[in-house]
Amino acid sequence: MNQYRTLLVESPVNGPVICQFNRPETRNALSQEMVNEIRDLLNTLASRDEIPTIIFTGSDKSFISGADISELLERRKEDALKKINATLFDEIEAFPSPTIAAVRGWALGGGCELAMACDIRVVGNSARIGQPEVSLGIIPAAGGCFRLPKLIGIGKAREMIYTGRLVDAAEAADLGWANRLVDDAEVISTSKKIAEQIMANSNIAVSHAKSLISEGLLLDNQAAMDREAQSQAVLFEHPDKMQRMTAFLERKRGNKTPK
Repeated sequence: MNQYRTLLVESPVNGPVICQFNRPETRNALSQEMVNEIRDLLNTLASRDEIPTIIFTGSDKSFISGADISELLERRKEDALKKINATLFDEIEAFPSPTIAAVRGWALGGGCELAMACDIRVVGNSARIGQPEVSLGIIPAAGGCFRLPKLIGIGKAREMIYTGRLVDAAEAADLGWANRLVDDAEVISTSKKIAEQIMANSNIAVSHAKSLISEGLLLDNQAAMDREAQSQAVLFEHPDKMQRMTAFLERKRGNKTPK
């Protein structure tokens, strides 16, 4: 595993990878260097035979406090059109295995957007989320304007984005932004438990399910069903299906008690 300046990465042999953002001097503000290092990590993990679930997390005070304002100040229209953060978040959303955002403290702007690009969000009591970009004369342009409405509904998303107000952990759970609301001390352990449950299942089946869920949001019912059938046809022929179903039937026979 590569060494990074803005990330601390744990990569156990049979467990989820934990990627901890590590810019404490800026409350983990998302810099160009951090974007590059997260992208490198994704590419490295995607090349493995068994692609692990990733848990993204920050410190106990800040997940990601937003994009690095000192860098944003210098960016111009050509930088906006490069979609620097947006393309990274698309890569997180499209990563073959599920991703989990373990959120404590601030998850603002780009931090909120990165968490929304993850499949699952585990939120601690200290979490504060929001898209306050309009207060700085810009908009949430790395997924906030389309991912937030999908998660919490268009009316609530409009209110949050137009006002820039922050939402506490309890409201994030009520809105449906958070999958789980737990004490701060349980954020990482809960995320690991979810990841372990995922990784106990068929890696290829979970990967297909993840792709189909994302595609299904953009397709009509018939097209979505066709895509499901195509994926199921692939999985019906895969050795993992054969092994898992054979093992299931053998366990079932072994549990039968003689009459």
